[in-house]
Amino acid sequence: MIFSRLFAIGGPFGAALVLMLMGAQQPSALAHTQGGMWEIRGSPGAKAPVRQCLANVASLAQYEHRGQPCKLKIITDGASSTLFEYSCGAAGFGRSRLDVVTPRSLRVDTQGISNQLPFSYVLQARRVGDCPGQAPPPVH
Repeated sequence: MIFSRLFAIGGPFGAALVLMLMGAQQPSALAHTQGGMWEIRGSPGAKAPVRQCLANVASLAQYEHRGQPCKLKIITDGASSTLFEYSCGAAGFGRSRLDVVTPRSLRVDTQGISNQLPFSYVLQARRVGDCPGQAPPPVH
């Protein structure tokens, strides 16, 4: 399924907020993933994995520009992969592919321009639990 909706992202939890407010569906590839505490390996400059509480894993698409207001566009959405493009004004832009290895494990291949310099790297993200104060997900 191909989406061409444009989403304004206003921070690390902006993707979830915009998807919720606009009534948009989560990308098909991410349908079985869930927010929570995620451990991210491969972050530039980080010697150890980074742990981040994510309301929506789609926010990993703009990992290089996390915390910045960006416009996110879903280019393609398949059963196990979603391709995003985003623009953050003067801060830069990017293109990210999120591949779902399992519902608790993702591969993020991202590249673009940040602060007038190119970037390109691959992240490995895995869900390690709930965020502090977050109720566990319901069992189906």
